[in-house]
Amino acid sequence: MEEVDVEPTTTPIPGFDSNQKHLGFVWGPGDILVYETIYKASGGCPFVHEVRKDEDIYSPILRKLFNESHHIFVGLQRIREDLPSKNKKPQFVSISKNYRSVIRACMEELQQVAGIVYVYHVSSCIITLELIWNLCEVLFIDAAPAGSLVLHLLDWVRLHKADVDEKAREVLASESPAEHQAYWDVVISYVLQGRMDEARQVLVKQAALQPAARVMFKLLDNLLMKMPIFNPGETQTLTEFDVKWRHWREEVDHCLQDQSFASNRHLEDICKILVGDEDVLLEYKELLSTWYHFLVTRLLFSHPTVKPTELHYYAQSSMHMFLDTRSVPEPLDSILLAAFEFDIHQVIKDCSIALNNWWFVGHLTDLLDHCKLLQSHNLHFGSNLREFLLLEYASGLFTHHSLWQLAVDYFDHCPEFGRVYLELQIERVPLDTERKALKVIRICEQRQMTEQVRSICKIMAKKALRNNRLGSALSWSIRAKDAAFATLISERFLQDYCAKGTFSDLDLIDNLGPAMLLSDRLTFLGKYREFHRLYGEKRFSDAAKLLLSLMTAKIAPHSFWMTLLTDALPLLEQKEVIFSADQTHELMFCLEELTSGKSVPTPDRPMQVLGYTPPYPLSNVCFPFNLLIHCFIICSNLYSCLARG
Repeated sequence: MEEVDVEPTTTPIPGFDSNQKHLGFVWGPGDILVYETIYKASGGCPFVHEVRKDEDIYSPILRKLFNESHHIFVGLQRIREDLPSKNKKPQFVSISKNYRSVIRACMEELQQVAGIVYVYHVSSCIITLELIWNLCEVLFIDAAPAGSLVLHLLDWVRLHKADVDEKAREVLASESPAEHQAYWDVVISYVLQGRMDEARQVLVKQAALQPAARVMFKLLDNLLMKMPIFNPGETQTLTEFDVKWRHWREEVDHCLQDQSFASNRHLEDICKILVGDEDVLLEYKELLSTWYHFLVTRLLFSHPTVKPTELHYYAQSSMHMFLDTRSVPEPLDSILLAAFEFDIHQVIKDCSIALNNWWFVGHLTDLLDHCKLLQSHNLHFGSNLREFLLLEYASGLFTHHSLWQLAVDYFDHCPEFGRVYLELQIERVPLDTERKALKVIRICEQRQMTEQVRSICKIMAKKALRNNRLGSALSWSIRAKDAAFATLISERFLQDYCAKGTFSDLDLIDNLGPAMLLSDRLTFLGKYREFHRLYGEKRFSDAAKLLLSLMTAKIAPHSFWMTLLTDALPLLEQKEVIFSADQTHELMFCLEELTSGKSVPTPDRPMQVLGYTPPYPLSNVCFPFNLLIHCFIICSNLYSCLARG
């Protein structure tokens, strides 16, 4: 078994003392149930704790992130595989930006909610996600070449170090901006971010206050204005840009040697920053705030044409120079360093450990896999890295009462194990309502998951039967093609009819159609209801023929024959002859077969149901006498038939 190379995180259980109590646990699809195994019987029931790893799934604030990213994910899967990678790269970059825009929208929404510690925690996590994703986009997805690389990294830093703009607004809005205590912090911060135009605009305020130093300010303004910036859209080659940049730097260095700014410490520091003086850069640690900001500023003023393959050297040295030798790098530092080293798998591994959900690594890995950057990395247990992370993320979604629907699409796009996971998880969805059950069934039917459809229908049929909703129970059992359960419910319908004298759910029974062939008892229920309908329409001949066929074809349960014979009485007493001689003989045979048994079944419902009023109060007499009345009426009918013949 592979050893874990990091210490697992410890989750404290409230009220648990390991010296006095023992814990047992049961794994769930997205959590663990932890329970006490040693407790005093008199002390009440032990506590059961639910330990969740993917807690963010239950945050209502992050629902938008999960829903919006799902649409982007599905769109990504539709990109044609047969297109050349060169043609797909702009699409992948666009999709990456879409993911980041969703992250930023969620982050802005979180920042509007104040006063909640959890919200601040989630907001900082979202900021971290966007920071890492943006860097991965620059280095891996867009794969910016030398020259453009530093420009992309500058945009990355500016996006995540936006406090300088807020501070600049505060300074410029004051009565005397040049005398504001944060004035020089704003100017130098702009320079550190390569925002020379903004720095020049703010410097004008100071130059206006010092007419004597106007030449010196003009000189620095000229240096800032002339600083070369590589533009990949122009015809200028990287070599030509490098020559131009070196000439500019020599000019800045010449100004330092001439001590052109010696009388103004701030201007001199800015000039030293322009030549990439690392000691001066480190003096402004507070303005830089992070080692990776220091790295990008260092590259801008010392190595603007750095190649991607050289990044790891400058990243490592910048982190060591910036961080205190006694401090331990944070998980974020390790992740960013791995990215600068172009170790994609280490980035994913560190993110999986450091972040508290699978959303980030699942979607980022999926995008990188589409970019053909993860082809050589398969896991030892069969599934590739992309599929493993997506399965973990989707499994977590399935524990949520509504987000489980999003998980279905993720499973669909995991070709190796997605189907198996979906079959296992779909049966765990709580079927709270029939509407939800129908939604689950629709998902299963679209994927030809026949067994799951039958299982869900059986569950719903049993639930409906427990609530005495016979129509719904029968409908679900028919959909499940469960003959045994359909027979049971048909029996309940017949019992209900015998007790009340009427059928419930007539619309369902009248429209069974071919479904009545699922079981003999269901067939009888449908045909018996059809007999009642024919009788009500005064189609007595058809009703008599159907009634007789129910007994002679042995479809009717033997216990129900007395009821059927009773139903025949009103037809036998009609003025016109309904039963033919042969049919009357068959009725007598049925009566004889019924009386040949040891006991005679009792008709279970009033005879007045079909409008028949017997000449004797049959409910008050013994049933052998009832049979004599049946015989007398049947024989009378037979005599009438023979007389007419």
